[in-house]
Parts: sequence; structure tokens; C-alpha cells
Amino acid sequence: YIGNHLITAKTDISGEYTIKDGTKSIVSNAFSNCYKLTNLIIPSSVTNIGGGAFSNCGSITSMTIPDSVVSIGDQMFYYCNGLTNVTIPDSVTSIGEGAFNGCSSLTSVTIPDSVTSIGGWAFSNCSKLTNVIIPDSVTSIGGGAFADCTNLTSMTIPDSVVSIGHQIFYNCTSLTSVTIPDSVVSIGYEGFYYCKSLTSINYRGTEEQWNSISKDSDWNHYIPKTCVITYNYTGE
Repeated sequence: YIGNHLITAKTDISGEYTIKDGTKSIVSNAFSNCYKLTNLIIPSSVTNIGGGAFSNCGSITSMTIPDSVVSIGDQMFYYCNGLTNVTIPDSVTSIGEGAFNGCSSLTSVTIPDSVTSIGGWAFSNCSKLTNVIIPDSVTSIGGGAFADCTNLTSMTIPDSVVSIGHQIFYNCTSLTSVTIPDSVVSIGYEGFYYCKSLTSINYRGTEEQWNSISKDSDWNHYIPKTCVITYNYTGE
């Protein structure tokens, strides 16, 4: 420890590890590549966790983040491929880029109402993720946020979102339906690239509004020709 800051941990840490009470910050990549680390106890004194802090910790299966933490840093759990469950507290307002990228054992995640932004590639390559509920508090979702989530079956984008990032559902081969609010003004390139199971796009606005959304010229090139767009959608 240096003052109240945790310095980079040794990669030979194994089993459960408890961070000293009173620690305020966990620096970037602090526990990166601690392959044998199975559980980490974080005290409520911690307010900041740096990017990549737990990246490539493949033996961690669950993590509880204390409600003193306000953000999930970039690549915080990058390729933690044993992670099945994570508790994100209501104190968190942002989920960084690639935060859960490659968490191939993660089956579900609850995003609290406090979160306003989800970074690019945040949940990409979460191949077992089947459902994600995005709260109305979220106004920004980065490109590729759910790319290669090959078991994701449906998604409802909240009314607060105005832009759907590029490649957001890239290669989501099991995705069957997406609900899009009339607040959206743009869909990034390859937004639905190779969504071969997509059968319905449920749009809450009119056909005229849908046509006015900025999209790349071949936005629908890699989805089935049988995919139906339903306008003025009022369902859940």
C-alpha cells in the first residue's frame, strides 16, 4: 500500500483476497492477470477502481462492488471468463468501455437506474448473456456494446436513448426482436450486422419517423428479408 492506495498486486495471488479496510482507490490493472484469484472482498472505503483492475482474472466467479463506487471502469472485468454474477450498486452512474468484454460465463446482469451511460463494447463477447434490461436512466450506449452476444434473444432500448451506436448488435445470431423508441435519431453502421434470427423490429414511432432516422445505406443487409418492422408499437 502507498498511503490509502492499493499498488499493483502480484499475479500469484490465489483464493480469496481481502483488501485492507480504509483503502480508497484500486489502481488500474491492480489485479490484472491474477489467474488464481477466486474472490475479492472490497471494503466500503473504496470509491475509485481503475481501468482493467480485474482483467483476465479467469477464476473469479462473482463480485460484489460496494455502493461507495460510482463507476465501472474501462475493461474492469475484461475477459474474466469465469464470472457468472456481478452486483452493480445503485451508486454507479457509468459502465466503461469493454468493462465486461469477454465475460463468456456471464448469463445475466442487472443495470441499476443510476446508470446513464454504457460504453462501447461494454458487454461484447458475453456469449452466454441471454437478457439485459436497460433502465430508462441510460441516455448513451456506445458502439459494439452487445456485439457477439450470440445468446442474446431480445432487447428493449429505453426512450431516453437518442443514438444507437455502430455494430451495437453485431453478430447477435440469436437475437429475434428489438424494440426501438421514437427518441432515436440515428442507427450506426452495421448496427444489426449478421443478426440472422431477427424477425421483428418494434418501433414506437410512425413509419415516417422511422424513415427519417439516420442509417447507413445497407443497415438491413445482413438481417433476414422476412424481418418485419412494426410501427407505432405499444407493447413491452
